[in-house]
Amino acid sequence: MKLKPVPARTGWLWVKLGIATFARQPLALAGLFLLYMLALSLLSALPVIGNLLALALLPATTLGLMVATREADRGKFPLPTLILSAFRAGRERLRAMLVLGAVYALGFMAVLGVSALFDGGQFAQVYLGSAEMTQEVVLSDSFQQAMWIGMLLYLPLALLFWHAPALVHWQGISPAKSLFFSLMACWQNKGALALFMLAWMGVFMVTGLVLSLLGSLLGSPDLLASLLFAAALTLAAMFFSSFYFTFRDSFSDDDGQPLA
Repeated sequence: MKLKPVPARTGWLWVKLGIATFARQPLALAGLFLLYMLALSLLSALPVIGNLLALALLPATTLGLMVATREADRGKFPLPTLILSAFRAGRERLRAMLVLGAVYALGFMAVLGVSALFDGGQFAQVYLGSAEMTQEVVLSDSFQQAMWIGMLLYLPLALLFWHAPALVHWQGISPAKSLFFSLMACWQNKGALALFMLAWMGVFMVTGLVLSLLGSLLGSPDLLASLLFAAALTLAAMFFSSFYFTFRDSFSDDDGQPLA
């Protein structure tokens, strides 16, 4: 396995590939994304340990969406069972994926714990759904500070886990090595990843602006809310579809071929 450097402009290509692949199988990929969201939401609703379980299963379920995207990219129909790909890859790889999930959950909760030092835990409670998000709370200086601290601390955690589930699933390497190689690949292709994230932010913002203008012209707040909700879900599904291409183009085997 080799790290594969790509030019910064590849970040925009990943966005286009995610959108184009979603367009080939929109119902299947949108359905899988909704299944993914529903599963995590149901887990989060469980008392006491729900949020931890949802966080721990995030790497495995995200991997399922990547497998589905690969199937769609190859011209195949992605079946709903692909969301469980991580749980059907053998005992050793499943164990490694669960270890990744546990580390991710603990890391994420640690980030929220540090943010709580700045606002008494308001940001963490709002994020976990245990407190109401009001305008007064969100606009408070302490909440804003905790939010930005949390985002800053989450960045290295996100880079560690960006490619790790795919490396465990498709390469069978250990959780520790997958985290290391994920971070190295992200750093090596930081220009492409930065453009990737900026491009997606632009897509979301432009879509929201266009729909807001359309809603204003139609004079229907309810219709606007429905359009924004549908657009947000569709764009989120496209965003997750593009994850696969960031992995495919960041690694290669000894012959220069993609790993997945």
